[in-house]
Amino acid sequence: MMKMMKMMKMMKMMVVLVLSCVLCVSADVLHEDIAVTGCSASDGEVMYGLDGEVLWYADFKNKKGVEPVPDFVGIHLVEGAYQQAEANQQVCRGNLKNSRKGMKDFPTESDAPSSPVIYPRDEVELEVKNILICHVTGFYPAPVKFSWNKNGKNVTEGTSVNVPYVNKDYTFNQFPKLDFTPQQGDFYSCSVSHPALKDPLTRIWDVEKTLPGVGPAVFCGLGLTVGLLGVAAGTFFLIKGNECR
Repeated sequence: MMKMMKMMKMMKMMVVLVLSCVLCVSADVLHEDIAVTGCSASDGEVMYGLDGEVLWYADFKNKKGVEPVPDFVGIHLVEGAYQQAEANQQVCRGNLKNSRKGMKDFPTESDAPSSPVIYPRDEVELEVKNILICHVTGFYPAPVKFSWNKNGKNVTEGTSVNVPYVNKDYTFNQFPKLDFTPQQGDFYSCSVSHPALKDPLTRIWDVEKTLPGVGPAVFCGLGLTVGLLGVAAGTFFLIKGNECR
């Protein structure tokens, strides 16, 4: 009997020890990866990402896979990834067609994108090449449609756009880019269209409003000039005072 009680006591101690170890396990996440496969009647997306960066996506227009990250990162997908992405699109569209039949063409849920935010990649200098970025987020489904204007005229040359990237709330964000050379008096606008919007959202960006201000430099220069004049006047009166003694 005593032997059995000792065994039970040891088993209880082991259970407590195991539970203690379980409670001490850390739940910290070092990295977050994501894989997105989506389709509609006219669009499709297959994308892999890591820690908020797009590592690879399928360019269905040019029939190839794209790796936006620099080569030194050393991350490359296996051969045949694009072919697999095309096969996944066929499966996705088949599932979408069956779902629409089974649910009698269900209405699509949609969230409108936020108002666009425009900002230059680098500090603005006149006649120096730069990139304008137009960022929108919070929309569903993807993608949104963008258009650029320069001085009121549509611009298509030098434009590019990333694949939609999913947010933690399962909405998307996206940002098109425009290559440009800032010139005095130029202004640009970025317009965003989405099924959840009645009218496009437009944001205007003005070159003059983003140039570094000259006010502080003028003020400092004026202050230095006044200071030097004060020193010169003080020296003059000091010399005259000594001559009068």
